[in-house]
Amino acid sequence: MPPLGKTSPSLLLLLLATLFHLSHGDVGTCSHYRPPYLPTACYGNSPSHFPSSNMFAAAGERIWDNGAACGRQYLVRCISAAVPGTCLPDQIIQVRIVDRAQTSRSRPSSNGATIVLSSAAFGTIADPSARLVNVEFQQV
Repeated sequence: MPPLGKTSPSLLLLLLATLFHLSHGDVGTCSHYRPPYLPTACYGNSPSHFPSSNMFAAAGERIWDNGAACGRQYLVRCISAAVPGTCLPDQIIQVRIVDRAQTSRSRPSSNGATIVLSSAAFGTIADPSARLVNVEFQQV
C-alpha cells in the first residue's frame, strides 16, 4: 500500500475510468422526419434499400461525406435534451443511411442536425414530440 499522500498510477487510472464514461462514438444532434421518404438522395425512388424495421436515417452534412454515407449503418443512443426525461433510457438503435437531410423530400423537425431519424427510429430512443436531442453515434 502506498504511503498516505501518494497514489499509485494504476489506482488513479482506475478511479478516473470509473468517474468518466469512456466512449468510442461521436456526439451530435438528432432530429426526425416523417413520410414521404421517397425519393432519396441515395437511392432515388427505390424503396428496396429501406430496412423492414423502419430504422433508417438521413445524413446531416457532418456525416454526409459527399454521398459516401449512403448505406452506412450507425448505432445511435439519446444522451440528453433540453427537456429532462426526453431520452428513453438504455435504448440503442441501429439505423441505415438512406438519404441526405439537406435535400430530403420531408423536412426535418430541426435543421442542421447531425443525423435525422425516421419517425419510428426517433420514437424508439426519445419522446417523439421532441424536435431535437443530443445523441452518441458510432458507425458499425
